[in-house]
Amino acid sequence: MSELNGVLPIDKPEGPTSHDAVAMARRALGMRRIGHTGTLDPFASGLLLLCLGPSTRLAEYLTALPKRYTATLRLGVTTDTDDRMGEPLHSSEAWRELSREAVETALRAQVGEILQQPPTYSAKKVEGERMYAAARRGKALEREPVAVTIHSIRLLRYEPPEVDVEVECGSGTYIRAIARDVGADLGVGAHLTQLRRTRIGDHDVEEALTLDQLEDGAAVSAALLTPAKALGHLATAHVTPEEVGLLLNGRAVSATPATPAGLPVALLTDAGELVAVGERDGATIRPRKVFS
Repeated sequence: MSELNGVLPIDKPEGPTSHDAVAMARRALGMRRIGHTGTLDPFASGLLLLCLGPSTRLAEYLTALPKRYTATLRLGVTTDTDDRMGEPLHSSEAWRELSREAVETALRAQVGEILQQPPTYSAKKVEGERMYAAARRGKALEREPVAVTIHSIRLLRYEPPEVDVEVECGSGTYIRAIARDVGADLGVGAHLTQLRRTRIGDHDVEEALTLDQLEDGAAVSAALLTPAKALGHLATAHVTPEEVGLLLNGRAVSATPATPAGLPVALLTDAGELVAVGERDGATIRPRKVFS
């Protein structure tokens, strides 16, 4: 069987790590070249985009896409990981005195371009070491706030001490940090108990396969996104057969006035096949990544 090429949306269950999901896909599909875009914590479920074969080179154009999550916050208890997997640190019954309006106000305060302090137990590297590895050794690393964008937070369910929300945010946002900071703002503490990623860019979890379905060749073929479709969020330019030859040799092709500058452009054949991803340089588009 020829090597699969494209992006496969997977619905990761709670429990396995993102790396575990990739390993399962490698065994089920019988191929080694598989990568993912956007790690999910083991306790989280939801959409994971697997890049197969040559499409592993597309990952950089997918990782920065906006994300959507549903999450459950538990008010009144903080943990050392800011989620249910950690050890409890403090508890308070003051959540009983909160109003729905107060919680909604605290949620709204998280929306926008904000500085967010990463959780102590996170995969972010500080001084060349993963923060969770340092935390497990008892070493305290200085956590510098990181600029993130939170587009919206919608309250879905209010049954204190539990609160369900839907979050739309930019890449690099920690949803458990939102829970932590909302709890701190309210003065009662909070942590995340459930997390599910439902969307990455234009890709929805409803279109994803379960890990069990990876053994079903027909289901995989139906769900597999072509490279061009996976990059449907990029600006596009169609190229002639002659220009395809130029691109395959690393040479630039002509840009049009509509071609954006400073952004990646997907260069497609008239049949809609991805030839390259390039970037405008004056009157031309120079290929950055070329696909045979």
